[in-house]
Amino acid sequence: MGRLHWRRSGRFFRRKVGRERRKDLITLALMGIVIGILSSGSGLGGGFLVVPLLIFLGRETKLAVGTSFVFILMVAISSILAHYRLGNIDIKTGLVLALGGTIGAQIGPHLLQHLSDQNYKRIFSVLLVITAVWLFASSFTSSKG
Repeated sequence: MGRLHWRRSGRFFRRKVGRERRKDLITLALMGIVIGILSSGSGLGGGFLVVPLLIFLGRETKLAVGTSFVFILMVAISSILAHYRLGNIDIKTGLVLALGGTIGAQIGPHLLQHLSDQNYKRIFSVLLVITAVWLFASSFTSSKG
């Protein structure tokens, strides 16, 4: 199954040749840099930006979600190292959250399999709006910086 997706992953680019293909690869890499900066500085992982980007580029929703985790893994490793060097990590809290997250991460993909692309996009959009409103509201009440 992994090989199938590996072969299919370049489908978007195979239709294009030469300069156009290189331009798309460069655009993706530059978007990766921007999203990497935003996600490592916000702690949001980047999936909230990568998934819509991949859907916009024509990927199926389920493939966009799964593919975003490759990005998230690489950015997370790099971010952990940078934040650790800066003293910005509470290891115990992170490990307890990771334990619960690991369990949830096994459930999420199975739930996704039962959602249509349309319903997923609706749910994802609502979660993004709720998160944005909560974050914006908390910026006025939080005294910690």
